[in-house]
Amino acid sequence: MSEWAEDVFKVLSSAGVRQAAYVPDMGLKNLIELCRADDAMTAVPLTTEEEGLALLCGAWMGGDRGVLMMQSSGVGNCLNMFSLTRTCEIPLLMIVTMRGQHQEFNPWQNPMGENAQGYLETAGVTARMIEDAASVGPAVADAIGPVFDDNARIAIMVHQKVMPVKTFGK
Repeated sequence: MSEWAEDVFKVLSSAGVRQAAYVPDMGLKNLIELCRADDAMTAVPLTTEEEGLALLCGAWMGGDRGVLMMQSSGVGNCLNMFSLTRTCEIPLLMIVTMRGQHQEFNPWQNPMGENAQGYLETAGVTARMIEDAASVGPAVADAIGPVFDDNARIAIMVHQKVMPVKTFGK
C-alpha cells in the first residue's frame, strides 16, 4: 500500500471527512480502498467527475465533510461545475492524481496533464502540485483548515512521478 494513501486517509478521517466521491483510478486505488473499508466514511463511485461536485455540495448542506478524488483528465469535466462551489461558497477538497507528466505513455493524457493546474486556478481553485510521496499527507492536512473553516477550494495534485508508471499491459 502506498505510504501517501495511508497518510492522506488518516488526515481525512481525523478531520471528520465522511463522504469520499471518486472516479476509479489506479493512482487512487489504495486511498479509495481505505475509504471504502471505513464504516464511518461513505465512499461513492462516480460515473463522471462533475457528479462529485454536486455530491459534495449536498453533503455539505447536510452537515458532512467530503473529498473528491479523481485523475487529472477529469478536471476538464468539472470546469463548469466549479462555479457552483465558488458562487455558493461550498468548501471543496480534491485529491487529483496526475497524468500527462513523468513517463506518460498515453499521448491523449498530455494536454490535460499539462494544463490541469492552470484550469483549476482559473476556476478559482487553489492547486498545489506535490512531487514527493512524503509531502502528500501534510499537504492535505494543510488544506483541511482553509477548506472546511473558510470554505476554500483546494486541489492537492499528486505528481505522476509519485505513482507507479501506468501502462496498457506493455
